[in-house]
Amino acid sequence: MAHNINFNNETGTHSFFSVKEKAWHGLGQIVENYPTSKEAIIYANLDYEVEKMPLQTVSNQLSIGDDGSVVDFNGIAVPQAFATIRTDNKTPLGVVGKDYHVVQNTDAFAFFDAIVSEEKGVLYETAGALGNGERIFITAKLPDTIRVGNNDDITEQYIFLTTSHDGSGSITAAFTPVRIVCQNTLNAAMTNMSNVVRIKHTANAQSRLKDAHKIMGIAAKNGKEMEALFNHWSTVQIKDSAIRKLIKIALCPNKETLDHIAKGTDHELSTRFKNMVDSAFNYAMTADSQLMDTTKGTLFGAYNAVTGYYQNVHNFNSMEAKLDNIVLGGTVKDRVQKAFDLCLGYDRYGIDMLEFN
Repeated sequence: MAHNINFNNETGTHSFFSVKEKAWHGLGQIVENYPTSKEAIIYANLDYEVEKMPLQTVSNQLSIGDDGSVVDFNGIAVPQAFATIRTDNKTPLGVVGKDYHVVQNTDAFAFFDAIVSEEKGVLYETAGALGNGERIFITAKLPDTIRVGNNDDITEQYIFLTTSHDGSGSITAAFTPVRIVCQNTLNAAMTNMSNVVRIKHTANAQSRLKDAHKIMGIAAKNGKEMEALFNHWSTVQIKDSAIRKLIKIALCPNKETLDHIAKGTDHELSTRFKNMVDSAFNYAMTADSQLMDTTKGTLFGAYNAVTGYYQNVHNFNSMEAKLDNIVLGGTVKDRVQKAFDLCLGYDRYGIDMLEFN
């Protein structure tokens, strides 16, 4: 699995840091103590700025006009096109339009500093840069945890932010709880909770980023609501056959497949989909995190079977693809949301709620 972590030639290190534990790629700086924002930005090699510069043609070609004049194609301005450049090593990061506004890496850290000023105990956990530094990400751990059952099943809560310097995406901040036991991402869309804030790189991006921490703060406080729900689900029993049915519906890629499941014509299902369901169900039945008192044969375990499959079993093309799908939104997040909705329905109405719609 490709990591795409930026390598900084000046420092001879990869642009990534993590507190205490190595990441799956084993790269970057591992620090023992939680850093300040000023320390984190240096550990992750994110202490560079980006400038937006007009694009011009580079050419040695000369042409003779009809009037005999010489036309030089070198240095012709490209209308409304600009390059974003790292000022530390002059590396081009992307091509953007005239309305694109650079949001510096320090501005991204300032987003978290604003939360820290209101929520004591917020800690920088990881940060890094991808590619040539055109995309950065920061993760901060929130002080409150979600505890299910007898407190052995603990979910840390995080706020994640990513932004790009190449015009490929917006500034995105996501509230993402992560289970320590098996690193499942639990992006459940709770009532009245804003999981994700997206900000375009426009003139008011910095002011909007300053306000965004208030929205994310509201989302973080809903962790207790999630804790109560998951504790309840850990007491709701569900049969293995119902877990398999829930997994089938949650992972269903399209209406045609859903119709085959509803009709019981499994022989018409694709081999790829059947293998996916088998892998997720096997994870549900055998993974260590699925054999705890809170997860074995429970609705909480059924939900975690889907999140755990995507976090620990499913093969993504790259870590960046995994990040985009699970945390920032996409097909995977939609399927996890479907699993969450199915569990809500099962809790209220029983197996009859696992309908094919």
